[in-house]
Amino acid sequence: MQNRTSDRYCDGPPLSLAIAQAGRRDRLHFVNHYTAAFATLAAALASPGTAEPVRVTTHVEADRSQTMVHEAIVDGAIADVWTAISTPEGWMSWAVPRAWISPVDADVLETSYDSTERPGDPGTIQQRFIARIPSRLLVFRTIKAPEGFPHWETYRRVTSVFELEPAGRQTRVRLTSLGYPDTDAGNALVGFFGNGNAKTLENLQRRFLTGPVDWNKP
Repeated sequence: MQNRTSDRYCDGPPLSLAIAQAGRRDRLHFVNHYTAAFATLAAALASPGTAEPVRVTTHVEADRSQTMVHEAIVDGAIADVWTAISTPEGWMSWAVPRAWISPVDADVLETSYDSTERPGDPGTIQQRFIARIPSRLLVFRTIKAPEGFPHWETYRRVTSVFELEPAGRQTRVRLTSLGYPDTDAGNALVGFFGNGNAKTLENLQRRFLTGPVDWNKP
């Protein structure tokens, strides 16, 4: 007896029944048709046209300080993502138009959002690399902020950690920021960098989806 419940949800018999009732040639047609359809759907879902949203979490530590974690999937090989976050050339491909290693300290990366600035200028940012494990871990602190940056004396004590993990052909990027104190300044910085670091990782995702930034475009 035909299953009437199935008839209420589809115009024809269930796929399994249709295949069972068909001849050998028709069965091959069914299988090939649906295999192709699922392959097309899988390819569309795996397409690098869009990126997963950046995940943001905040934890309160025993000393009441706050730790923020930003996590993103980047559509690039782990070695290429490492180059993007650890070298001046990499930073200029997605984050800033100007970046260089300090001429006086090989562990300091200096950057600027202004393409006309030079080392030591008031608007530059300096980040000191504290620890590096290639393609795995990059620990740093900001030791110079642009002139007038709010709550600088608090922010200079924050430590940031990039962690990279393979995620198939992609890379999972985790940016952890530790040491925001339970103060008005610390809470203000958490609010600022909660959004700011998410945008930063979105820029990193976009670099591997659409290519390096062309800073000469208006």
